[in-house]
Amino acid sequence: MRRLSFLMSAFLLFTAAVSAQAVDELIAKTAAARGGLAKLRAVQSVRLTGNFESGGMQAGFVEVAKRPNQLRRDITIQGMTLIQAYDGHSGWQIVPFTGKTDPEVMTGDDLKSIQEEADTDGPLLDYKLKGNKIELVGKEKVAGRDAYNLKVTLSNGTVRNIFLDAETFLTTKTSGKATRGGMELSIESSLSDYREANGIMVPFTVQVQVQGGDGQSQKITFEKVEFNVPVDDAVFIMPAAKPAPTPKP
Repeated sequence: MRRLSFLMSAFLLFTAAVSAQAVDELIAKTAAARGGLAKLRAVQSVRLTGNFESGGMQAGFVEVAKRPNQLRRDITIQGMTLIQAYDGHSGWQIVPFTGKTDPEVMTGDDLKSIQEEADTDGPLLDYKLKGNKIELVGKEKVAGRDAYNLKVTLSNGTVRNIFLDAETFLTTKTSGKATRGGMELSIESSLSDYREANGIMVPFTVQVQVQGGDGQSQKITFEKVEFNVPVDDAVFIMPAAKPAPTPKP
């Protein structure tokens, strides 16, 4: 029995080592497919300009990101602009649709979400240094093509699955759960229309399907992707609230 227990332990260790090696090989291949580590690491900032569609509503947006872990997006709908930003330490937002024009500090699930999105390289690159864990679940079909399913557990506990096309090694789908307004949602994103921008492959179309809440699908289309553009750190910092108007005598 003791020998059997030893063999089982040895087998599990061997399996884990093989799985870890496979994960590292896949990450190396997807980095190469996107343009190579040198080009990816050379990216200091990125500006995305595009359109957002959901439930018959359309909006234009501009999103800028800058190392280390800074992010801001401006979404304009019917003349009003929603702003969400993270300065590397704290998040804030302005939501004019609720009648509020002053910036508010992000907390809870909103803060957690924007912190995850602010990772310029994404959860795969340098995942060990970030404290993320990755497991190769296996192969499955995505849009009729074979894809590797990687289960990613972020350092903050968030779990998501990233699917890499078995031929191109580019990400074709991501899935996971998120909490918004106290409600758990299942979110699946399909990435397509990859194009080269400054030597880096970028998906110009992202189709998002949400289960839970209103369940509306969303489509994000990039019109322009710009790398290493000048970005002032000040745009990520929460502005002071506007002073109250002076009462008339």
